Amino acid sequence: MPDYPWALLLLGVVAGMLSGMFGIGGGIVIVPALSLIFGFPLQRAIGTSLAVLILPVSFFAVLAYYRAGMVQISTAALVAIGLIVGGLAGAQLALHLPTSVLQRIYGVFLIYVAWCFIEPRKLWATRTGRPLPSDPANTSPPAPAWYVLLGVGLLAGVASGLFGIGGGLVIVPALVVLLHYDQKRAVGTSLAALLPPVNLLAVASYYEKGKVDLASAAIIACGLVFGAFFGARIALGLPSTTVKRLYGVFLLVVSMRFIFQP
Repeated sequence: MPDYPWALLLLGVVAGMLSGMFGIGGGIVIVPALSLIFGFPLQRAIGTSLAVLILPVSFFAVLAYYRAGMVQISTAALVAIGLIVGGLAGAQLALHLPTSVLQRIYGVFLIYVAWCFIEPRKLWATRTGRPLPSDPANTSPPAPAWYVLLGVGLLAGVASGLFGIGGGLVIVPALVVLLHYDQKRAVGTSLAALLPPVNLLAVASYYEKGKVDLASAAIIACGLVFGAFFGARIALGLPSTTVKRLYGVFLLVVSMRFIFQP
């Protein structure tokens, strides 16, 4: 049993709330916290984070989005298949290659995506009272080709295995920016794709190298279950535009972590 179970439980709650609000797996909070606050070596923090995320910790959050009609099952299934393969590839990269350059490239990518979500020109126009074109939510989301969704899953899986994140930081921006999904539907679908144990092969790779703390992972997972549910309820009660901009600000903060982490 770890020496700081309540701190790990609180970490899970915070990560879960962000997961439920933004469709991420929570690893983007768990990994830096384990590394910087709890003193885990980076690879051990990544492996432990992925172990948390193989459990169905977002089940109640997904259920809330599903009841609100904000989950597209077929999209989630195809993305999940890509996640399984990509996660193993990302884990092998993380265990055998330096990741500093890739981290910085990904951080720059997140800045671009954050700009797309925050939409500063539209925000400025709203503040100054200028008219804006209507931007209705997609009640009937597009149906992209199956190989496009598999590709999104593969990229998300590689990022997941490499950085210890759930993959939602790739899935949600891809669904919204590239495939024109409504923000809430993208979040719900991303959480559904991450619900199965898509990181199992990646976790096995880390576990074989002794880079997983199962006791800590179990405690964090307990907190993440409750945090994800409340995060989903918060997001569903906000306008999609507000959720998009909050997510953009969140991505800016995350991008600084990737760019400036030594």
